[in-house]
Amino acid sequence: MVMDVMREANRLEAAGRDILHLEVGQPSTAAPAGVLEAARKAMDIDKLGYTEALGIPSLRSRIAKHYLDMYGIALAEDRVVVTTGSSGGFMLAFLSAFDTGDRVALADPGYPAYRNILESLGIEIVGLPATGDDRYQPTPALLDAVPGDIDGLIVASPANPTGTMLSDADMKSLTAYCGDRGIRLISDEIYHGITYDRPGLSALSHSQSAFVINSFSKYYSMTGWRVGWMIVPEDLLRSVECLAQNIYISVPALSQHAALAAFDCTEELDGNVARYAANRDLLLRELPRAGLDRFAPADGAFYIYADVGHLTNDSEVFCRQMLMESGIATAPGTDFDRDRGRSTIRLSFAGDQETMACATARLREWIGR
Repeated sequence: MVMDVMREANRLEAAGRDILHLEVGQPSTAAPAGVLEAARKAMDIDKLGYTEALGIPSLRSRIAKHYLDMYGIALAEDRVVVTTGSSGGFMLAFLSAFDTGDRVALADPGYPAYRNILESLGIEIVGLPATGDDRYQPTPALLDAVPGDIDGLIVASPANPTGTMLSDADMKSLTAYCGDRGIRLISDEIYHGITYDRPGLSALSHSQSAFVINSFSKYYSMTGWRVGWMIVPEDLLRSVECLAQNIYISVPALSQHAALAAFDCTEELDGNVARYAANRDLLLRELPRAGLDRFAPADGAFYIYADVGHLTNDSEVFCRQMLMESGIATAPGTDFDRDRGRSTIRLSFAGDQETMACATARLREWIGR
């Protein structure tokens, strides 16, 4: 649904309207300079043909080193699989771990593509109605309340759309719960690197049977390059390899060579995160002045998930009206929670600070009217 909002916002912008983009969750910055230089060199010296389905060995090795440097986790590089963004990783994880008719649990609100990919594969979605008391994250108590067996659980920390994170104790509790019951855990860690009070925690710290999905799209600012990675449990590695060979053949070679340089660009990338932090502070300060004072704790990522139930009972109509009348594009909560999202919206603060300041001023005026 958010892509529909973006399309309409772009149409209005092309017609001459001044549109402030707070709808889509992508960095407003280009890939870092080192990545661009690596891509230029690759085009000069590499034929850019097919690569191994699991990724070029140098990138897989560098990703494994990242886990040692960042998390203190010694990881065998043969468990690293390079994917076409995190989306390709989720598809491979779901296809290798589950069969048609299996049941996979996930928190509501949550990233809509989880649900849509699972449904397309004939897998039953078990929504967990998380609340602010749960920090909008799955818990053993929510899982215990589900009737029948569960075959899988998806967790995201930081999460989209809420930005909330699991504590070490919460992650340990969930991995133990899944391990004791034979539930396959899939951990979405795509927003690691974009956190504000504490670093992200990998599920690998507590489980070697979990899938871990990550990407160069968010922290590394490489959305359109379509390159990510996954850490695969050893028992499913061959299944993932065969699926990747047949579905994707390989990730674009140029993107892989460019991504190899991303790990050496942390100074530039941390500068992006500092800007996100400033934008976050601005929104948390100014949104209450505009009449929006109830939102999820934005521990990480670049989103504010705000309650607008005092203003509307239909967030889709609310977002359309806001776009047409004030020029602010936001995502309706129904994209993330089909049952309760009519009273929420998501605002992305991945843009520049001028956009955020202008958006809050317009929002304050529009809601006031």
